[in-house]
Amino acid sequence: MPQQVLPPSESWRLIDAWLATHVASDFMLLNPPAPLDEIRKAERILGAPLPDDLAESLQCHNGVSAWTTILPEQSPLSVSGIVDHWQTCMGVAAENEGLSVRPWEEEPWWHRLWVPWAESADGVAQVIDRRPGPDTGRLGWAGHSGGGDFTESWPDLASLLHAVAQALHEGGDVHGLRPYLTAQGGMWWDEEGCNELNGYPLRPAPIGLP
Repeated sequence: MPQQVLPPSESWRLIDAWLATHVASDFMLLNPPAPLDEIRKAERILGAPLPDDLAESLQCHNGVSAWTTILPEQSPLSVSGIVDHWQTCMGVAAENEGLSVRPWEEEPWWHRLWVPWAESADGVAQVIDRRPGPDTGRLGWAGHSGGGDFTESWPDLASLLHAVAQALHEGGDVHGLRPYLTAQGGMWWDEEGCNELNGYPLRPAPIGLP
């Protein structure tokens, strides 16, 4: 029987407890909950409701105050960051025919129904795909030179957050990445067996709470 995916609020409760115990400095980067009226304003700008799991996640943490590696490959955006990134990409796409699928691509460079909920280290957006169909809600990457990429994507944000909470409390990996602690007391995700980052030692993160 498939494992039931926890709702984002429960996954964040587990993630928060682990971070507060093992990497308090990174935990402090998480913002307080987003006001509901700010979420509603963003939805009016984007022209559609935010995905339910994203709205629930934002009501746990309104993104982060600085780019962080709390999550494996993505740093969560605030509501204002979501709107700013979406508006920027819509503007760039409109000026460069980026809303149309190129003959050599499967996806456009950008789509108005993509919600950028997080960013990678180089500023590429991780998006939630709101287009109707069997894949609605899936996560993918979009931005910079290529079209949208949904290969090996998570089915939804709730599944990603659940996997992170599980890795921190029960062990295992998140799409091949495992949690580590840096020499500076921060958090990092990398492949199994990694023992250094930029010349400084890494150690496997503790599993669970004391």
